Amino acid sequence: MQEVFEAEFRRLEDALKRLERDANAKVVFLIDKNGQNIAAAGETENFDATSLASLTAGNVAATDGLAKLIGEREFSVLFHEGQRDHIHISIVARRAILLVIFDERSSLGLVRLRVKRASVELKKVFDEMDARNEPEVGVTEPSPFSEITDEDIDALFSE
Repeated sequence: MQEVFEAEFRRLEDALKRLERDANAKVVFLIDKNGQNIAAAGETENFDATSLASLTAGNVAATDGLAKLIGEREFSVLFHEGQRDHIHISIVARRAILLVIFDERSSLGLVRLRVKRASVELKKVFDEMDARNEPEVGVTEPSPFSEITDEDIDALFSE
């Protein structure tokens, strides 16, 4: 994932806090597809965030494999219903995973509705990061080998 600057991180965090509050969720995590936590909101101290992030990314990867087996590009939303707690997992901007854990204080319908709104907001932040990180047209990075001269190469191989 690209480097996230402090302003973008705050915006991502704010969107997660709003989602956690509006969906009446216990906790919300934003995870990259490699299983690393990006940001979180809610009762994070009650969960092993590192394990949740890596297992969620693995779950999404496995489900992507299932989708391809039946001819789908991906399943963009996953839902796991437990006795007390439920997990809603969705893909944001095809690059991050949004994990929402909620209980009987909320409902799947409310979570889905609020996740849609939050996903738009998160995608906007990611798109702005992409635009900022795209190289300008016609401007190329210098090659790391551009400073090596023929004399340097001859000296290297003449020993």
